[in-house]
Amino acid sequence: MLSQGTRDIVKSTAPVLAEHGTKITSVFYRNMFAAHPELLNIFNHANQAQGRQQAALANTVYAAAVHIDNLENILPAVVQIAHKHVSLGIKAEHYPIVGQHLLEAIKEVLGDAATDDILGAWAEAYSVIADAFISVEANMYKESREQENGWNFFKSFTVSRKVKESNTITSFYLKPADGSNVPEYKPGQFISIRVSIPGEKYMMIRQYSLSQAPKPDEFRISVKREADNDPNGVVSGFLHGQVQEGNTVEVSAPAGEFVLDATKTSPVAFISGGVGITPMMGMLETVSTTTPDRPTVFLHAARNEALAAFQVDVEKHAASMRNVKYKTFFSDKPDGYISRKVLEEFVDTTGEVYVCGPVPFMESIIRELRAMGMKEGQIHHEFFGPAMQIENG
Repeated sequence: MLSQGTRDIVKSTAPVLAEHGTKITSVFYRNMFAAHPELLNIFNHANQAQGRQQAALANTVYAAAVHIDNLENILPAVVQIAHKHVSLGIKAEHYPIVGQHLLEAIKEVLGDAATDDILGAWAEAYSVIADAFISVEANMYKESREQENGWNFFKSFTVSRKVKESNTITSFYLKPADGSNVPEYKPGQFISIRVSIPGEKYMMIRQYSLSQAPKPDEFRISVKREADNDPNGVVSGFLHGQVQEGNTVEVSAPAGEFVLDATKTSPVAFISGGVGITPMMGMLETVSTTTPDRPTVFLHAARNEALAAFQVDVEKHAASMRNVKYKTFFSDKPDGYISRKVLEEFVDTTGEVYVCGPVPFMESIIRELRAMGMKEGQIHHEFFGPAMQIENG
């Protein structure tokens, strides 16, 4: 338990963190990687280059300061981030390294304003927060390790098939290289892919949604090829251009909590934009095979027909369902957006909605769904990249 004095000091620094948070976390990452370059084998270089990881960490630290009296309020965020940590292979021994460099960054940025009392309070608070992460992640590792066909960290998989789904999205079917089966996973979860790219000094890791319903012997991911000059495009370009059928990649066990509750039969809507369709495919396929009577809506937004993946698959799954409506919207055509009018036409506000896509897309959809009267617990969303807050007010 934190002393009242510690909590008071941490809360009093919240406005300072709001003002200087991203600068502090930028200094933190710079110094930590200089001292521990081996950690560059774990962290997403693209998120670093674009400042997204720095902003996400700043948001997390600020949230901890604001909620220091009731840290259980940030437990959902801890769990969400812990899923990503476990998928990347973050270990308990990494937390003291992070703590040391975070405190040093606070001191470097704030200078004399970072008194010994402030640094001491934050050291104590960080220890409590780190212990929460370590405990949650230890349980996740244990569950992953002990389930049938489970493992921790990374395991070699063979690319058994490579299928082009659109002009930019290609699916990779992955089977364990040792001939074993894969663990059961929940529709909507993701895995990490770790590759060694010629010319790159460090390993590269990216997280991709599993894009089909659970199968006993394989995973499927569906990867959008980003522009070559986009930092996000290093791994996707390598997978599209260099990884062929028969090659191996390293894969983490499934993780993530943006998942379908397959036991429900109440109305459900899946709304996606761009490559955000990938987790929805596993969810739709699961509904089509396990609860085909469930009232279901599937809405997808793409720039044009050439970029719209899985249209045939959506039709195939829908054909086995008794109460389904689906439509794809192309932004290069009139009325090519998922508007408030479209949502009112298709979505049953007594049910649940799953939303995935670019952040502006999700913000727009979630804002409209809320305006239609849907509550927090009815709306589930997932986005790609570090855990960042969706602004839906």
